[in-house]
Amino acid sequence: MIAPGFTGGTLDRADRLRQDPDAFAAAATDWRARLLVLNDGQPEVDAEGRLGWTSLADLDEAAELILLGLDDDRPRFAAYLPGTRMPPNRGPGLLSALASLQPGEAATYAAARSVIDWHSRHNFCANCGAQTALYRAGWGRRCHACSTEHFPRVDPVVIMIAEHDGRALLGRQPAFPPGRYSALAGFLEPGESVEEAVARELHEEAGVRVSGVRYVASQPWPFPSSLMIACIGYAEDDTITLDTHELEDAIWVSREVVRDVLAGGQGPFLPPPPYAIAFTLLTEWAKG
Repeated sequence: MIAPGFTGGTLDRADRLRQDPDAFAAAATDWRARLLVLNDGQPEVDAEGRLGWTSLADLDEAAELILLGLDDDRPRFAAYLPGTRMPPNRGPGLLSALASLQPGEAATYAAARSVIDWHSRHNFCANCGAQTALYRAGWGRRCHACSTEHFPRVDPVVIMIAEHDGRALLGRQPAFPPGRYSALAGFLEPGESVEEAVARELHEEAGVRVSGVRYVASQPWPFPSSLMIACIGYAEDDTITLDTHELEDAIWVSREVVRDVLAGGQGPFLPPPPYAIAFTLLTEWAKG
């Protein structure tokens, strides 16, 4: 089974409690309830790669609770402090924490971060402009002026490898660390399928036309809230025409080289981090 980073969550999301204000209130007063520890959006991680939790007694008086789910029957919460925003950049501390988190723990963090960030960006109703209020155990916001209900959304993103003659197409953006190359990616647009988005993005960014697109795996990406859809397509030829607004460079790399690099060997590129689905996609492709 393919298990990309940020997947494998073990919490029961407990939708039944979201629908029942009394049950939610009972969960919030349960002595076993725990609050996820986040410091400016960064998780606290112990030596075993597990998230840090604290008592609800440590909840800021101005904060609002978001029910992440149940661990067996023990409630687990995150806190949203109105007026705060998640930091826009992923600093070294966060990257180090993500690299050390166990798979299921990373999934819990991803859910918490994405929902908190969503609340911070949806304080006002998109329908009438009035202020909204958190409800449904933190998994929605309601406008008291026009009664419109708003729910967290994810943005679908295709991330893909074009294959030609046993080689994979990888690209790098200027913002990448020196030497890093990864799979190409782009947001789906209205009115197109996943397969069409893969073909469009590869042609727009690298001038490569593909067919026979196949799905590999998906991954939640909480920066701020995307669903990464990993695919492979087969290129008609290997001619590269870069869109320099999107990419700094693109290269074709053989399976043998990819295998060596993923195993920690030297090669012409630095791979994406293991928690990114681009790493998973390269790993699956390298298996042949």
